[in-house]
Amino acid sequence: MADGKDNLLSKSWHDSAWIPILNQSNVMDYFSERSNPFYDRTCNNEVLKMQKLGIADVQLQNMQGTEYILLHVQEPILYVIRKQIRHSPTQVTAVSDYYIIAGVVYQAPDLGTLLNSRIVSAVSHLQSGFEEARGYSKYHPSKGYWWDFGKDKEKVAKKTKAPKKEEPSSTFQRRRVDMLLDQLCRQYPFKMQTPPALEAKTEEEGGEQQAEKGAQN
Repeated sequence: MADGKDNLLSKSWHDSAWIPILNQSNVMDYFSERSNPFYDRTCNNEVLKMQKLGIADVQLQNMQGTEYILLHVQEPILYVIRKQIRHSPTQVTAVSDYYIIAGVVYQAPDLGTLLNSRIVSAVSHLQSGFEEARGYSKYHPSKGYWWDFGKDKEKVAKKTKAPKKEEPSSTFQRRRVDMLLDQLCRQYPFKMQTPPALEAKTEEEGGEQQAEKGAQN
């Protein structure tokens, strides 16, 4: 029983012909397709369907047994269908929920399955952590117990690690770089800047020459 339930939790179903026309009025007919593995053919919905009496909430309330109801609608993307067992017109027991997203049907996991999955995952991580910690525990009769995290081994490995060799550039790369450098030099030619001392000296010489010309005049 549990194996079949787990298999259904990992399955999905859809019918491409229904997806473009799926809406609130026909979603139950879509869910009751024969190829849908989530649909129980012994349910009251199927009995009413075979008798061609129509499927109405009033008719289902007067019956006992397994039935499907449309629990929640968020058109056009989400529909939630519940499978439940009816004991009386006012008493029902929920069995499982199914959600239809973009026309694809999935079974929602129950609380027990969800908790079991989380507990198994947590225990697995704890077990792997304990096993890794046990590998770092060391013992010697003269020293006793101590932790060895392999830091000394990492240092030795870093020292003995061969330096990474740089790959030489290809002929195409060298020619491409030379062309770019030549283009940049032509576009932005280098301008020689006169040092400040030479500029001051040139200004002084120009001033002296103008003074001499004025004296001669």
